[in-house]
Amino acid sequence: MHPTEPAFEPDRIVLGRGSWAEASRIAAILRKETFSGALVLAAACLALVWANSPFADSYHALREVRVGPAALHLDLTLGAWAADGLLAIFFFVVGLELKREFVAGDLRSPRRAALPVFAALGGMVVPALIFVAMNLETGDGALRGWAIPTATDIAFALAALAIIGTHLPIALRTFLLTLAVVDDLLAVIVIGVVYTSDLDARALVLATIPLACFTVAVQRQIRRWWLLLPLAVATWGLVHASGVHATIAGVLLGFAVPVSRRGAPGEAGLAEQFEHRFRPLSAGFAVPVFAFLAAGVTVGGLAGVSSAIADPIVRGIVLGLVVGKTVGIFGTTYLLARFTHAELDEGLGWLDVFGISVLAGIGFTVSLLIGDLAFGASTMRDDHVKIGVLAGSILAAVIASVILGARNRAYRRIGALEAIDANEDGIPDVYQR
Repeated sequence: MHPTEPAFEPDRIVLGRGSWAEASRIAAILRKETFSGALVLAAACLALVWANSPFADSYHALREVRVGPAALHLDLTLGAWAADGLLAIFFFVVGLELKREFVAGDLRSPRRAALPVFAALGGMVVPALIFVAMNLETGDGALRGWAIPTATDIAFALAALAIIGTHLPIALRTFLLTLAVVDDLLAVIVIGVVYTSDLDARALVLATIPLACFTVAVQRQIRRWWLLLPLAVATWGLVHASGVHATIAGVLLGFAVPVSRRGAPGEAGLAEQFEHRFRPLSAGFAVPVFAFLAAGVTVGGLAGVSSAIADPIVRGIVLGLVVGKTVGIFGTTYLLARFTHAELDEGLGWLDVFGISVLAGIGFTVSLLIGDLAFGASTMRDDHVKIGVLAGSILAAVIASVILGARNRAYRRIGALEAIDANEDGIPDVYQR
């Protein structure tokens, strides 16, 4: 290197591999999310088949079954339990992952965090603008659904990757996961701020008591389930009673868990331990059950399809997911790279970024949840939201499959390079340059 040549700056690389420790952690997470995506896909397909079969009434009746203590105003339908209860587990894991990323992950560096944060913002703003533009004259509260096409379902996206067999390099997988993490944070803010009605301030204040006790307990490294679980349930119940969507309680509880490691060297921090324990429950049960109870929509044949296509809400969702996500994420990433004079990592091109941007248009779990909050469950608009989310997600998956599938040969070469460990120390050589 010439004496006056500037030293290599990893933050000047767009979509870099990051550290080996971070790459290994993300690879483990993505394997679990891929499995979850397969379950979610199967659950959604089963719900759609059942809801459009001669036994459709039994599916809708199942979703409306009420369980829970009426004295506590928790005699909810199974559909509501899935959205308010099971998804709280999902958002608890999201909270753990968010804190892990911002405290000990790549997002702790403001320079490294800038790209996924701004890309996620772009991926939210553009789809929202497209939806609003399509529904300015629709009326009857249609604009309440502006946030539906803004969310990315990482599990569904990874399941699509597994199906098409794309050997996506770790740099692209890391970008996709980090983007989805920030996307989830923005979705949490939207749900908490925009879709909260009839706020009960007293219940919300009371919720801070068990939340504070939970926080003190985990900060003191207390792991006893018989203490933490009642405090978590009490927090969830009071947040639910306050009018704020109950999934926010899951995020707050996740934020409370410490990331720092204490005790013996090499021992995982409490947040990491909880994530290992609860991610399988979230990925293997909570989200697939929600998908099963939320995705079932009776299309009603060609007449139903025609009615849905004619609805500006459906068109706004589809265009928002397919076009808006792509333009927002790719455009923001490209502009940031140009303004900061950053370069893509070795072997990657802007077509790869474009493919990932299209893939991020697969919205499912949070999109369906926001649709339910915006228009109410079991309404005509709610059914149209489901059709729009499913149609947009499938279209995004197909387009992304064509783009990324065409790059499979290049991805295999990058994968082979990333697997070389000449000194056999357990760390691939590319992470030691």
